[in-house]
Amino acid sequence: MRESLSLSAILTAIAVSVLWGGNIVSIRVGVDSIPPLWSAFWRMLLGVIFVGLWARHRGVGFWPTPGEWRPLFWLGVLFTVQIGLLNSAAALTSPAYGVVILNAYAVFSNLTGHFFFKHLEDPLTPARILGLGLAIAGVTVLAVGQAASTLAPNPLLGNALMILSSALLGFRQVYTRSLVQTIHPTRAVVWQMVWSVPLFLVIAYLSEPPTLQAVTWQAVAAISYQGIIVAGLCFILWAQLLQRYPAGALSMYAFLVPISGIALSAWIFNEPLRPTLLAGGALVLAGLYVVSKKA
Repeated sequence: MRESLSLSAILTAIAVSVLWGGNIVSIRVGVDSIPPLWSAFWRMLLGVIFVGLWARHRGVGFWPTPGEWRPLFWLGVLFTVQIGLLNSAAALTSPAYGVVILNAYAVFSNLTGHFFFKHLEDPLTPARILGLGLAIAGVTVLAVGQAASTLAPNPLLGNALMILSSALLGFRQVYTRSLVQTIHPTRAVVWQMVWSVPLFLVIAYLSEPPTLQAVTWQAVAAISYQGIIVAGLCFILWAQLLQRYPAGALSMYAFLVPISGIALSAWIFNEPLRPTLLAGGALVLAGLYVVSKKA
């Protein structure tokens, strides 16, 4: 069932988007002490604990039914790959560029919905296609227009990984919406993280040292933010929104995430507002605005 977004849904989407804006910034703070995949492991472990306690408090059944195991497992695999790419990319490119690229995932969620989930999502129109084209042009400018720096040691590779993460995030948004039509949204959030915890543990153990240098309080605070606020509170609220509203319409509130992320990166890292960042970001935001007006 498709519903028009209510005022409370709009305000919730705005709040979640602003909080998500700090995600890549917090990842970048943490990966200098704790490698990307170990950071993802600790983040998800915290998220599972937070969401599990919340689900128990709300009386939500935690254990999947027999028919839910397989789709939740594949959601967990998709989630693990997407977050792994995100954390790896965040260690290679700057937060400001990364947050804009990642949050162009609306392009991919709209394409996924149009071609594979037509019963849940709104079809593409010429105006929305124009908006998606603008956003893709902006992502292209961002991906190739960043010079290497201390904050972005390998921006081309980092931006390429961020684009892949963005594509998987867009697909996951729509896939999650399809699942929460029959699976409680909290259970979907919990189990995508439950499956990711052992997967991240194994992959991180085999590929990375547990730490790169002494763990700082900033790194601990950053991972706590990722686990409790982003992986916990934000995912719960977003899954509840996806239960009632089209992912394409909700994803349009992503335009607030890069604004928040750019502001935080400028504040915390003193990252300058380069011409390519401004031009690419403007194209992405313009494209998302056009799509959101026509969604």
